Amino acid sequence: MAATQKPRLAPNKSEEVNQFMEQLDHPLKAEIQAVREIIMNVNPQITEQIKWNAPTFSYKEYLLTIHVRAQQHVHLIFHNGAIIEDQSGLLQGNYPDRRMVYFTDMQGVQDKKGALENIIRAWVRLMDQA
Repeated sequence: MAATQKPRLAPNKSEEVNQFMEQLDHPLKAEIQAVREIIMNVNPQITEQIKWNAPTFSYKEYLLTIHVRAQQHVHLIFHNGAIIEDQSGLLQGNYPDRRMVYFTDMQGVQDKKGALENIIRAWVRLMDQA
């Protein structure tokens, strides 16, 4: 590992996330799984684990968490997402330490897939520049 690279926060724990998803009782479980697959397919170095009792994704640092307590939508929390430039308007909230994304159905996930992928790519680029 080069001296300038930061170590990964955690190894990939997809099996742990698979087990969590099998047990998850959520009306938008299929949408959560679709979002999970989108995230993991953006970059092969993105890892996932269960942290904060929810699927959490990392790339050098924490990227985002799927907040599964809300039952009316799929709620993504982008950690430090306030620094991401989002031309799509998908990121919501004006918090100094996070931004949110919400999906209410599979059509919304499919319609906004490209915007979500672009946001994740931008976040990965920022981490690579740090």
